[in-house]
Amino acid sequence: MKKYIASLVMMAMMAVAIPFATATSVDAQTRYTRNGRTYVTRTYTTTTYKRPSFYKRHRNAINIGVGTAAGALLGGLIGGGKGALIGTLIGGGGSALYSYKIKPKRTTYYYR
Repeated sequence: MKKYIASLVMMAMMAVAIPFATATSVDAQTRYTRNGRTYVTRTYTTTTYKRPSFYKRHRNAINIGVGTAAGALLGGLIGGGKGALIGTLIGGGGSALYSYKIKPKRTTYYYR
């Protein structure tokens, strides 16, 4: 029984001590900067950036998927099963051409 009570007391002390150990403030070393759409937080040792939106990160894959689905739907309506297969190939190829060659991603980098 003594072991259980001693363990309980130690756990309670740790539960009280942990918030005090992790509550360090570095507000004096923090700078906030806005560059276009990127939100930058600079601290004494780290820099964090706001992630771009899901569409901006996966734009090419989303565009190719939508083009492939549209081609399959249109081909299926026009030519049945074989038309859906041909529409899938044409839709995927056309949207890949659009995403990678005609209108590629342009990433803007900000240097200081």
